[in-house]
Amino acid sequence: MPDLGRYATEVLSAYAVTFLLVAVLIGASVWKARKVLRQLREAENRRGSST
Repeated sequence: MPDLGRYATEVLSAYAVTFLLVAVLIGASVWKARKVLRQLREAENRRGSST
């Protein structure tokens, strides 16, 4: 790891916040995709059973 000097705390905390935000965005995207897929399957089932 490179020597960050007196700014090590700020740099490392910025990295930590960035990784946390990326993880939250990925989690939210997966959650939303599963929700939409579930809604799509329900809509297809309703359409299939009504014909």
